[in-house]
Amino acid sequence: MMANSPAVRLVELEDAVAACPPERCARILEGIVGLLAASSDRPQDMLVNMVDGVLLCLTERVAPSSLVRLSTALAELTAAPQKTLRRLASHEDPDIACPLLIKSQALSTTDLATIATARGERQQIAICARDTIEPTVTEALIKHGGSGICLALIRNPGTRFSETAYAALIAAAGRDDEITKALALRPDTPDHVTRTLLSASFGKKPPVKPNASDVPLAQDAAPAPAAPRLPSPADYANARPEIVALNRVGKLNDSTVNRFAIRGEKANLVTALSVLSGAPIEIVEHVLVDDDCEGLVMACRASRLNWATTLTILSNRRGVRLSSGERERARTIFETLLLSTSQWTVRWGQMAARAGTSDPGHRNARGGDNR
Repeated sequence: MMANSPAVRLVELEDAVAACPPERCARILEGIVGLLAASSDRPQDMLVNMVDGVLLCLTERVAPSSLVRLSTALAELTAAPQKTLRRLASHEDPDIACPLLIKSQALSTTDLATIATARGERQQIAICARDTIEPTVTEALIKHGGSGICLALIRNPGTRFSETAYAALIAAAGRDDEITKALALRPDTPDHVTRTLLSASFGKKPPVKPNASDVPLAQDAAPAPAAPRLPSPADYANARPEIVALNRVGKLNDSTVNRFAIRGEKANLVTALSVLSGAPIEIVEHVLVDDDCEGLVMACRASRLNWATTLTILSNRRGVRLSSGERERARTIFETLLLSTSQWTVRWGQMAARAGTSDPGHRNARGGDNR
């Protein structure tokens, strides 16, 4: 090996770095980073490979703040020293790792999947924020992350899902309704996945309640309100022509729906919500009798009804006034829901129709078909 060859000089430089005081190492590090950044418009492969060993040595000799600056600088490079890159991206300190995990295009899919498996939530969240996430990385994040990671992946338009990832998300959705809603709302979710979510969500059995004979009632306890009696298919068939006609002339509005709720005209009310929101009859029935008000508020929001009408529907579905706490919760849900969010009922309704709903009372429930 020639005495003045690049390889010999690099070995000498690494030896010199090993003997440098930490403050001198920090200045050398900044100089190398500046060199790499200044060369960003020219081929860098040879340069980054030459300085990789020196950078590795420097990373062991400088303070964490210097490593954060190095990580941030390397994240901007399309070609970066690979050994140094992997060491920093897999660093246990999230402040050092995250700039690279969010932005670096020089990290491979294998690198990201390995880090998603080995590191904690902050590193996983950083990977979830990348512009593009390949299916292998997505699978690793779902497998080793919690509900927050699943939601971050679903809400990132650049996430790519495999069938394995969809299966894992469907299983997670059974434990977390937010995952169900987010996945159903995602525009590119396949129809068969949405149908599975729909079947699982509306197939859940309510918790078994003790019989009255098993639990003695306190003397001043009020009886639980009875669930509203739902109309028959014939009732819906009789109600539909009038509701569709009102909708066609623009008179299926807050005033009309409010009147249906006050008068207890369940067939008219359910049919009106179905036509306005685009959800099938069976979904409107489900949210009407559900103990939790969230689904019904969503259906009203998707129907473009105002808060006063929504409150009337909530107050009259069981013939019992809402408590102040229930009313405040319902209003909070209504006011914080974007219309697009509440229209998950529309999407689920379309999937149910495609799945082959055969009940004539449930056909043509989408508002677009009746206008």
